[in-house]
Amino acid sequence: MLEYILFDEHSWRGFIDYLRQLGLDPQTSVAEEGWLIALPEDLVEALDVKIEAYYDQLLEGDEAAVAEREGEAHLHAAGVNVTLADGRIVQAVIDPKLMQRLLGAVSPQELGEFVDAIAAAVENPDERPLCQR
Repeated sequence: MLEYILFDEHSWRGFIDYLRQLGLDPQTSVAEEGWLIALPEDLVEALDVKIEAYYDQLLEGDEAAVAEREGEAHLHAAGVNVTLADGRIVQAVIDPKLMQRLLGAVSPQELGEFVDAIAAAVENPDERPLCQR
């Protein structure tokens, strides 16, 4: 699943409406860390690009709303969701500057795939060399 998180309920509801207008049926939930939306990974690339662009706009608005509510304190925290084999989702805290550099180089989906690969390797270690796998 492609997972999106927003930190403002108004933005979350707007994103859900947008996705439904595109003919999608997003899975939604509310968690301690924010408002969540999940979509299937098998989206057509053109649709995925549209969704990512809209999501990026919402995140900018979210940041402004959070900054207004919390002041500058929100700029000192960033994290990435890690889905464990048992289905639990935990957050790994990441330096905000590092996160900004990462997202300047890879898409949120690519970062998620990278994190999932690391989590799988930690939970199911395979000590053979790569050339033997």
